[in-house]
Amino acid sequence: MPLTVKDSSDFIGVPAGTHLARCYRIVDKGTQKGFQDKYQPTVMLQFEIHGEDENGKPLVTTDGRPLSISKSYNCTLAEKSNLRKDLQMWRGKEFTSAELRGFELKNVLGHWAMLTITRKEANGKTYSRIDAISSVPRSVKEMGLPQGVNALQVFDIENPDMEIFDTFSEKLKADIMAAPEWPGNEKTTQKAPVFDTSGLDEEAPF
Repeated sequence: MPLTVKDSSDFIGVPAGTHLARCYRIVDKGTQKGFQDKYQPTVMLQFEIHGEDENGKPLVTTDGRPLSISKSYNCTLAEKSNLRKDLQMWRGKEFTSAELRGFELKNVLGHWAMLTITRKEANGKTYSRIDAISSVPRSVKEMGLPQGVNALQVFDIENPDMEIFDTFSEKLKADIMAAPEWPGNEKTTQKAPVFDTSGLDEEAPF
């Protein structure tokens, strides 16, 4: 047996910096335990990254697909919520009173953004995380945006598409299956949102 060992994982983290990205997936995670052990309906946005690293190499996986990164939020547009802050920075304007009474989160699917990524070490590993989301500068748009790669997907915990579910990490699967909204689990008075994908328009402004 060889005594030389190496990291056998093919996972490639997104490098720190600001990257062009496209939102391709929304995941309804159901009610999850969060800050101060409070349980809240939670949603995850997932992005594919387009660009190159500092050495000019494409930011892709070993099979040539764009790297991806996600961020989870309490599903609320309360004034101090992270979701509201990120969406407003992304769209470049504040929500109107009418939008705050019911914003269709599906409208962000297929839209491009600039993600500010930082790297953090924890438990001997280095993780990438989304620190900020902002709109794409006009100069970048005028140069032409790349072609999106991943299919646009919405995962609804109460009506789960198991083909999508099977692509999730084991941790994400476990978190979703532990939520009370998962079919067969005990229900809760707090209900995570159900996302309607009918009439989805990839170019619809949000």
